[in-house]
Amino acid sequence: MSGLAFELPFRAKEITPFIVMDVLEKAQEMEARGEHIVHLEVGEPDFDTPQPIKEAAFKALREGDTHYTSSLGKPALREAIANSYREKYGVCVSPEQIVVTSGTSPAMLLIFSVLLGKGEEVILPDPHYACYPNFIRYVEGKPVFVPVSEEDGFRYRAEEVKKKITPLTRAILVNSPANPTGTVFSARDLAALAELGPYVVSDEIYHGLVYEGEEHTILEFTDRAFVVNGFSKLYAMTGWRLGYLIAPPAFIRPIQKLQQNLFICAPSFAQAAAVSALTECASYVTEMVKVYDRRRRYLLARLKEMGVATRFDPVGAFYALANVRKLTADTYSFAFEILEKAKVAVTPGIDFGKNGEGYLRISYANSLENIREGLARLETFLAERRRS
Repeated sequence: MSGLAFELPFRAKEITPFIVMDVLEKAQEMEARGEHIVHLEVGEPDFDTPQPIKEAAFKALREGDTHYTSSLGKPALREAIANSYREKYGVCVSPEQIVVTSGTSPAMLLIFSVLLGKGEEVILPDPHYACYPNFIRYVEGKPVFVPVSEEDGFRYRAEEVKKKITPLTRAILVNSPANPTGTVFSARDLAALAELGPYVVSDEIYHGLVYEGEEHTILEFTDRAFVVNGFSKLYAMTGWRLGYLIAPPAFIRPIQKLQQNLFICAPSFAQAAAVSALTECASYVTEMVKVYDRRRRYLLARLKEMGVATRFDPVGAFYALANVRKLTADTYSFAFEILEKAKVAVTPGIDFGKNGEGYLRISYANSLENIREGLARLETFLAERRRS
């Protein structure tokens, strides 16, 4: 018997694939056949988790810290998160407003679950992180897209966002530093969004990875906001699956009840390790940021030499977009052609929304040696493509 004996529900039928994972898995198949692939597709730090974090986890395990915690998260960790926001941004966040989650994806699911009824709307930029619309649709909400352009540095224009607000609008989503664009929103940008009225959902997972200027939390400008953050990117802890959310007090109990039912709690020993990340690892982060910036500057210079740089330089996260509009109108096929012919894995812009078409996302979360090799291969491929 082949196929399914019943019709899938909408949330299983309508969810779109995460294309970067399709690229990664195809690249891994090629590597299994002995081919050498340069990975410039995935947004995963190539650094090892800092030693103090690992030592804190070892200590927790040795002491038997392997049981359920509060569904909200360990008090010590929530206190450390509150302290970090106070020290860095000067905002007062109560530990009681914080819920520790098993990564930032559950945090987003929890937030949209308490914010959205059927058909209610979230405004988000296009291009955007690929999974945002699927989280919204999963809880029967509706994503409403505001195109952001290369000419504007892929920033929202508040007046364009305002045009999209309806009686069904529950939130405006902002991601700064942004995936896939590397854009960092200014204080003025965030203040203008906060003044529009709806709640703001701010994905701050790339905070700390800023190379020019500085990042701001939405909490500097409004308390009608939800923050998503975590430890994967800044502390090279992707496999630890640990994130958190900050929410207005009235939403905490509803979120907690969902957490209890869906996830129970985040891993206990990972929470113990995260306290060390926030309190002992500033020097490790400083060094990682310096290395990322060296890679960023090299990548941007090479993209300009190849004639595919965007009109603005990304200054946050660890991504840059390459503008290949003159070479293709189908970045999905183009990315897989690059993978097959040049043995370089990059992410097609269409993964990030209709307005991402015509771009490739290139991650510099890889060694400078590998970035050099990957870009040399890409340059050869693009030159041949132009000739043909």
